[in-house]
Amino acid sequence: MKQKTKGYLAFAFLGGILLTSTVLFALPPPPPIDMTDDDVQITKTGTPMDNFPDEQRATFCGAGGDAKSTSFVKEYQIPTLCTQPLAIKVAPDGNVWFVESNVGQIAKFNPMSEIFTEFENELWPDGARTMSWGMDYSSDGTMWYTDGSFDTIWRFDTINETYDAIAFPPSEVGSLPQQLAIHGSNIIVNDFTGSKITFFDLSHNIDEIEYSSIVAPIPNSFTGDFAIDSENNLWYTNWVPDTTGLLLKFNIEQYKQDSYLASTGMDIPLEGYFDVYDFPTDLTTANGLSVDENDNVWIVDTSSSFFFKFDPEEETFTKFITSTPQKSAYGNSTGIIKSPISRPYWSETDMNGNLIFNEQTSNQLAVFDIDNERLVEYMVPSKNPNWADCEDKSNSNCGVAQIFGFDAIGDKIWFTEWAENKIGVVDTGKPLPFTVSTDTESITLKKGEPQTISLNINNLSNTDKINFNFAHTASAVTKSSDLLVSHDFTSSDEIIVSVTASEIAISGDYKLLLGVYNSEINVSKYIDVVIEP
Repeated sequence: MKQKTKGYLAFAFLGGILLTSTVLFALPPPPPIDMTDDDVQITKTGTPMDNFPDEQRATFCGAGGDAKSTSFVKEYQIPTLCTQPLAIKVAPDGNVWFVESNVGQIAKFNPMSEIFTEFENELWPDGARTMSWGMDYSSDGTMWYTDGSFDTIWRFDTINETYDAIAFPPSEVGSLPQQLAIHGSNIIVNDFTGSKITFFDLSHNIDEIEYSSIVAPIPNSFTGDFAIDSENNLWYTNWVPDTTGLLLKFNIEQYKQDSYLASTGMDIPLEGYFDVYDFPTDLTTANGLSVDENDNVWIVDTSSSFFFKFDPEEETFTKFITSTPQKSAYGNSTGIIKSPISRPYWSETDMNGNLIFNEQTSNQLAVFDIDNERLVEYMVPSKNPNWADCEDKSNSNCGVAQIFGFDAIGDKIWFTEWAENKIGVVDTGKPLPFTVSTDTESITLKKGEPQTISLNINNLSNTDKINFNFAHTASAVTKSSDLLVSHDFTSSDEIIVSVTASEIAISGDYKLLLGVYNSEINVSKYIDVVIEP
């Protein structure tokens, strides 16, 4: 694959020492709401709902529905109203920790007793709110998490139940510490708007933490999620939406070995520690990034329904697609949504060979079997109609709950519902109600000539109502598509799918997703499609 010429890119490192503190002098109070505005009505409740005017509370605090369940998903209502749960992490003892971003504090949920414990942060300014995207657990019993409003990294001691904080090193263009991961004695954080990756060294004095930052090569850009492979290389993205983007690999080990040379004054070209790859077509908003057990890099795209695999050995990208969102997620009461997209947001890989990601506008959590190229998508039952094109804003079965945070452990995926004030868990160990298979794994198409695929359905639980769903990675617009797909239910356990490449189709290799779904789950598999010149 063609690499971006590194000589044209500006690589730089910054470093210094930050002081930890239990007093945050840098946290100003939030801007006051203009109470003289006759259109703003705030009914005081003595709860975090008071951070929002009355008319916005259903949108940001929840539409008022109780915790719900499906055959695979169980939700839990947070006792305090309008906490806006975001980042979430399961500790080794099984307790589930999450950040309540509307009140700047941390909470714990015990899955055995089903009891919540919320820990007040006395350092937090009254009425302030933030977005805490990243969270991780340290072996010393502390939880670390990011704070995007005050450019801070928080540390919560789960044993002594105390908070303290580190000021995040600022960038001239403004910082937003986002994802956070603990790797060895380092905490790694991406600065989304500040165009850098920062390493905090915890191996020395915890009260004076040394840090170093990799400055991203594209100026005025976003620096996205990151992951570390088996050879201790750091992978991350740097991009400008709809303009340009890079996948970067930073050789941590080699840099550490050579760092003593830099301390002697020797000039060491920093670009020698990087490999750089241009984004493929259709990858424009690279939020989540993960590395699997074979060191393949996975990137999800939040501007579409696509996710991508990068093979470092072949230096090639492969594009995949999620299922089409169910209408209950987007509503479309106005009829303006012609091509709904799922918007995959964050991702992680597990020990079972799966890629897991959240689909923001599908209201689903997805589990992709990497080796077998099968996709299972679990619908979250709570929906907030104020975030979708729902005709009836009181309809509890229309909208999205804003599932932004999740953490997979074993066969459970714990997640937060930012707009519904709930947490939940998906039990992926439960048997699926149906599975699918096909009579072929790949097809080759001449333009204008159809081929058929038999999609077989093994209905394990005699589910009454199932629906056909397909999606593909070839070019598709409202009135034209490179792949034309139709289907016929020939029986309860077989669907004949007809696939045709249009006369003007672009030649190439694509993925075709075929599956069936009900209101709780979508089960699909991928077919390789080659369109001949």
